[in-house]
Amino acid sequence: MSNANRHDIHVLNNLIQTSIDSADGYREASTEADNPRRRDLFGRRSFERRQVAEELQSTVRALGGDPTADGSILAKAQRAFADVKHALMRDDAGMIGAVETAEETLRARFEKALEDSQISATTRETIRRAWTRVESGGDELHGLRHSPEGRRDADSRLYPH
Repeated sequence: MSNANRHDIHVLNNLIQTSIDSADGYREASTEADNPRRRDLFGRRSFERRQVAEELQSTVRALGGDPTADGSILAKAQRAFADVKHALMRDDAGMIGAVETAEETLRARFEKALEDSQISATTRETIRRAWTRVESGGDELHGLRHSPEGRRDADSRLYPH
């Protein structure tokens, strides 16, 4: 790996790790969601995030680096906490909130990478294409959270019958 590629590889590996974290979070959410529509949405997001991670891994290999293959320890701990909270409360609205928070982290990392003046134009374009896919998925989640159905879930949590 050349020194010229070292920074690009580092940035890409950070995005890979965050994308894997996102995929893992969505996978867990899909298995825990009571609502079939949400299970489907979360399952699709998990698959899409895995695809993004795999594409970024291919780019790292093409640059002569070793791509990250795992998510972060912190994300695993956060998911474990969310699992306990969900098991105690059985609350889809809280689960959506946890996924949305993870989505914000992912967005922030992609935005930071795109603003990085030290990455090559080719890597920036790769990140931009991946970001476009990530962004569209996050918008759908935000829509779900703020849909009438999502508001009903939040209201039932705040004002139980």
